[in-house]
Amino acid sequence: MNSKNDSRTVVPYLRERQLMVDGGQLGLQKHTIHGLVEFDITRARENIRQYRAQTGQALSFTAFFLFCLGKAIDADRNMHAYRDWRNQLVIFDDVDVNMLFEVEVDGQKAIRPHILRGINHKTPAELHQEMEAFQKGYQESRESKFIEWFVRLPQFARRMFLRVLFKNPQMVKELYGTVLLSSVGMFGRGSGWAIPVPNHTLQLTLGGMAEKPGVVQHRVEVREYLSVTISFDHDVVDGAPAARFMQRLKKLVESGVIE
Repeated sequence: MNSKNDSRTVVPYLRERQLMVDGGQLGLQKHTIHGLVEFDITRARENIRQYRAQTGQALSFTAFFLFCLGKAIDADRNMHAYRDWRNQLVIFDDVDVNMLFEVEVDGQKAIRPHILRGINHKTPAELHQEMEAFQKGYQESRESKFIEWFVRLPQFARRMFLRVLFKNPQMVKELYGTVLLSSVGMFGRGSGWAIPVPNHTLQLTLGGMAEKPGVVQHRVEVREYLSVTISFDHDVVDGAPAARFMQRLKKLVESGVIE
């Protein structure tokens, strides 16, 4: 029995949250390996500030990171390969990244995905413009319309669809993208890693940013570091190629080259 001092608020459970429940259930069946790494982003953030000052155009760090990610996967496209129902690996030329954005739906915060197609062929500025355009008009996006339809299906139908989907790499590419990027660090400061339950062969989760002492040319100085979790399906990608991918991505990001 509740006491008179009890207080609570009851709000509707967003139908779209069922996607997280279904995806989490599917992700638990994968043999996922997580790598927790730190990237020195001091030079990259300085170059982004200089780019804004010189061009007068906005450029987000996320767009720069996507640019580096496309180049890193381009060097070994097995990193976003998928196994089909014939037990063959399908390796795509285009890197299609499923990016998660926080938006407001019926007065509540919700997540909406957007697939950035062929990021390995785009500049940071083009990626930034595409992300901005999606955030302004996400209601009309193909992804949002699909979600609104999909979450109305009964649970058994959604989960059966997802099991069939991830046996068909071409469908995965079209509806879910070949790589997933989640940027939880944009909502707070301080270092820290997030451990996801991924469905994709490759998922990157950007954690917190923090200033720490670092060694540069044998000198200790304050540097800015980004916590990154790199998760990959061990049924598709071995540890050695994954480690080489992490080193390539780290080198690209820490170089800070925006071109």
